[in-house]
Amino acid sequence: MKAGTKGGPGHLVRRAASTLFRRRTPPEDAAWANDQLSDAERRLFDRMTEADRAHSVRVARRVEVSVGDQDGADVAVVAALLHDVGKGEAGLGFYGRIVATLCDPFADDQLAEAWSQRSGITRRIGLYLRYPALGAESLQLAGSSALVVAWSAEHHEPEEAWTVPVELGRLLQAADY
Repeated sequence: MKAGTKGGPGHLVRRAASTLFRRRTPPEDAAWANDQLSDAERRLFDRMTEADRAHSVRVARRVEVSVGDQDGADVAVVAALLHDVGKGEAGLGFYGRIVATLCDPFADDQLAEAWSQRSGITRRIGLYLRYPALGAESLQLAGSSALVVAWSAEHHEPEEAWTVPVELGRLLQAADY
């Protein structure tokens, strides 16, 4: 599995802009998100940065519209809300995330793991590069469904590596912009 962040300069520029210019999550959206999550999942969600929570709510709202009332729609929404939950483990701010994102193309899983065992900013970059796996571990400990855990771990992987149903993965990936 490849360490790291989502590729594509357009995605990264949009995320950076939304972090810099996005207002707080509207209270009705925050309440809606809280209603979708278990108590343990809500605690993880609340530990995310405001920018990450706002992004996740936007992704989940798009997923909600796409899946409608299909079977498993509630799990798909939770997967969307929590797909980036591991980012908080690194404790990086805006500029630290930019540095980590620039390191990502050069860091495989072994290097990210080695960096995460070091100290200081190197450790935090290593943790950030490993955020999908760290998020999956946290979600598993929180008792999240297998699909939510898998999507957190796999959302930057190619389709061939997904264990989630491909159609659902495509829907979740399309909503994550």
